[in-house]
Amino acid sequence: MSLGFPVNRRRFLALAGGIAASAAFPPLGRADNPSGVALHGLSAFGDLKYPPGFEQFDYASPDAPTGGTFNFQPGYWFYNQNVQTFNTMNSFVRRGDAPPRMETCFDSLMVDAWDEPDAIYCHLADSVTISEDRNRYTFTLKREARWHDGTPITAHDVAFTYRTLKEEGHPELQLPLSVVEKVVAEDDWRVVLIFDGTQSAQAILTIATYPVLSKAWYETREFTASTLEPPLASGPYRVGDFSPGAYIEYERVEDYWARDIGTARGLDQFQTVRFEFFQERQAGFEAFKKGVITWREEYTSKTWVTEYVFPAIEEGKVLKHLFPREARPDMQAPAPNQRRERFKDRNVRDAIALCFDFEWTNANLFYGAYEKSHSAFEGSDYVATGTPDANEAALIETLSRDHDLPEGINGEAYLQPQSDGSGRDRSRLRAAIGLLNDAGWENDGGMLRNAAGETLDAEILVNASVFERIYGPWVETMRSLGINASLRVVDPAQYQARLTSFDFDIAGLHLVWTATPTSSSLENVFSSKTAAEEGSRNWTGTADPLIDAIIAEIGRAENREEHRTAMRVLDRVLRLRRDWIPSWNSANHRVAYWDMFGFKEPKPDYFWPVERLWWFDRAKAETLGKA
Repeated sequence: MSLGFPVNRRRFLALAGGIAASAAFPPLGRADNPSGVALHGLSAFGDLKYPPGFEQFDYASPDAPTGGTFNFQPGYWFYNQNVQTFNTMNSFVRRGDAPPRMETCFDSLMVDAWDEPDAIYCHLADSVTISEDRNRYTFTLKREARWHDGTPITAHDVAFTYRTLKEEGHPELQLPLSVVEKVVAEDDWRVVLIFDGTQSAQAILTIATYPVLSKAWYETREFTASTLEPPLASGPYRVGDFSPGAYIEYERVEDYWARDIGTARGLDQFQTVRFEFFQERQAGFEAFKKGVITWREEYTSKTWVTEYVFPAIEEGKVLKHLFPREARPDMQAPAPNQRRERFKDRNVRDAIALCFDFEWTNANLFYGAYEKSHSAFEGSDYVATGTPDANEAALIETLSRDHDLPEGINGEAYLQPQSDGSGRDRSRLRAAIGLLNDAGWENDGGMLRNAAGETLDAEILVNASVFERIYGPWVETMRSLGINASLRVVDPAQYQARLTSFDFDIAGLHLVWTATPTSSSLENVFSSKTAAEEGSRNWTGTADPLIDAIIAEIGRAENREEHRTAMRVLDRVLRLRRDWIPSWNSANHRVAYWDMFGFKEPKPDYFWPVERLWWFDRAKAETLGKA
């Protein structure tokens, strides 16, 4: 399963690791976004690739034809969105399940460049000016910007947006805004974001990409309401036909105000983007085989290896393609909920992790398709290796003055032990039993109990039956040790609700970070601030002053080296704490599609919204009878 982590659209969470490419982006401090002058773009640490007045992003295709329908199931989503069902069009609050890609109906002050690790460029804004103290960002808006009803987008809409999201928005949107002290519309076309001085160097990169909402539209509506009324928007698409829980269509806005500006030219070529909703992956696969779905990313390795043998494949109507994964940190890791007293002991979490045999699973269930994970930031330069280097050691020494450090912090970065691949590695199981005994759990008639006579319950919560095959052996191994383990498959709405309220023992989760994780995105997952915040991504309930301090160091980083150093120290601490159970990762997207599309290669390195980059090839579609 995946969760998009606009950390934000985003800049997060669902939503990383491209610092391996940092040689192309020389280290720069905050001063390199100069104050007192109108800027067309901002970057955390690197030079902007695109100059003022650029015509298009390099990955865009302005000469591509428009039209056709793109029908697929998205692999990532943000905020309260759900890829398996929906019951509201309000995507920016905690309540309800919204359809993916509602954000494409909205414009933002600035937009991400998908081929740079941390650059944003003016979109609704014509320019941004930074005050000398770097606490005030003044945005001057493009006067041609329009809502879909033809009315102008003004600074008053922007001010309303940020005030409302700070007070009532989804926690992923609220948290970064905690450092925004005030938002002032100076006139119809200038709006000022005033920070409180505690913001990180990267905070603006998240906040400036928030969707802008219509003040007038919400004056007669409750912002937090769960509603199926599509909101007034301004982006390249608007909500078209839909049936709650079944499908939704987004229709291309032909008179979209930004169609010919550099940040939008050559994107969003499909006339219709349609999502079908299936509660089970197999049902989605069957729809793809029939051509109801025309593009599919395959997340089940068994299906990819054994079931892509249907007639359309053999006739060359459907093509298989491996696309390289984005250069962003990846985190596939079940989360034991430490709000449950029994999971607060690291020995218990360690024992549960030892019961999962990746080597056996990869060989017997994954067809060797995955690599073993050890980190929350796999596939990036943030993964700590060996012993701390000089910069890491210096930061660790600084942290030690005010914080207790975990044992082993100055040693080799923790690696999950390798099994013998048998699925029943006796040495691992003996080690697990020893850890459980040390934590006060003793075998009583085949069941582990603590001093109070309570059993060690461990229910794994998932939202698709495919995980029964993957996690079933894990459950069986835990039960063989006396853990009262079980697997519960729930419907998508219940799954989301239980994650939101932290009502689970262990949940299997997948997060993809942005190329340059910000302190706010990290806080959403690992900080004491969010441990009790329902709707946050801090599913484990992590609340550690040391982690808070490291995240603060990440926020204070003024160049890539400082940022990378602090991220690696965070990685070391997280791996020693065993809050999460890193499991597996893949180097590629496994994609199959009906041969009726065009696309540009190579794909952008840091984000890959296929529906915004590909286009409909009518001649190919006619050959398939799908024009």
